Amino acid sequence: MILEGQPTRSIRRTADGAGVCILDQRQLPWEVRWVELRSADAAAVAIREMWTRGAPMIGATAAYGLAMALAEDGGDAALAAAHAMLVETRPTAINLRWALDTVRDAVAALPPAARAEAAFARADAICDEDAALCRAIGEHGLALFRDLHARHPDRPLNILTHCNAGWLATVDYGTATAPIYLAHDAGIPVHVWVDETRPRNQGALLTAFELRNHGVPHTVIADNAGGLLMMQGRVDAVIVGTDRVTANGDVCNKIGTYLKALAARDNDVPFYVALPYTTFDPATATGADIPIEERSAEEVARLTGPDETGRIATIRVTDSPALNPAFDVTPARLVTGYITERGVLARV
Repeated sequence: MILEGQPTRSIRRTADGAGVCILDQRQLPWEVRWVELRSADAAAVAIREMWTRGAPMIGATAAYGLAMALAEDGGDAALAAAHAMLVETRPTAINLRWALDTVRDAVAALPPAARAEAAFARADAICDEDAALCRAIGEHGLALFRDLHARHPDRPLNILTHCNAGWLATVDYGTATAPIYLAHDAGIPVHVWVDETRPRNQGALLTAFELRNHGVPHTVIADNAGGLLMMQGRVDAVIVGTDRVTANGDVCNKIGTYLKALAARDNDVPFYVALPYTTFDPATATGADIPIEERSAEEVARLTGPDETGRIATIRVTDSPALNPAFDVTPARLVTGYITERGVLARV
């Protein structure tokens, strides 16, 4: 990822190796603030309160959280307690449980005194693997984008995305954004329609921030504008990330994704989902079986940003009751294909 002109990753070990540094995404794009996490409790707070977010990034943070817990107490009871605490922080994204189970299984047979070092090593490996997976997703998506651009070589390739499935949501590259970055770097003229993604505005705040730092042309749009743009022929493809894909191919992603898939189908616009194998959940049969996280209604009722003086302020936009489901489910029948580290899988 490119941040303030420099390549970096969205999570890294502290200088002493005992903790991790993450970007506090609640402050973006107004302030770039790195924070240190030095305990499992701190990792849990960061995940639950969305200092960090995105399925792969949540998994990476939780993996380090389990390692930090074992540095304090390597016993079986402590391992089980930290795993149980961290796995409940965000129930929808399957990467969280996958990463925690992976670290737990890697250290279970070791003596307590050796567990912390092994857990940190496994968490490091999870991060390295995630970056490599996202790079591979980008390569396969790049080939797809080349074909799409060849159909209209006289104009930019217009991609619509929803929420933030970029490097902020992963260790590097992102899932849905990886093909975009690689296409831009390869000289393909690409323009991105960025859904604002209410109520937390991860598109307007985070995806736009990423694209701006990388120099990718983009335009922020209201969530409800996507359908019209598709109807007008101004969208060549929709690409989104996902927090979980079930055994039958249903896609759980940020609320509003389902509506984009419906509009794409009605307007013959291809709808792609980008994901690594760690986001596939073969143990869950369909999207109806996924627990949908319901977050605080205050996220709907309030907006935060700089006022005319540059001071960050929060305002209330409604005094009525509000409902805030964080995710929806897009049925597999609406998906054109899944862009994975192994290639583009067509919907069966």
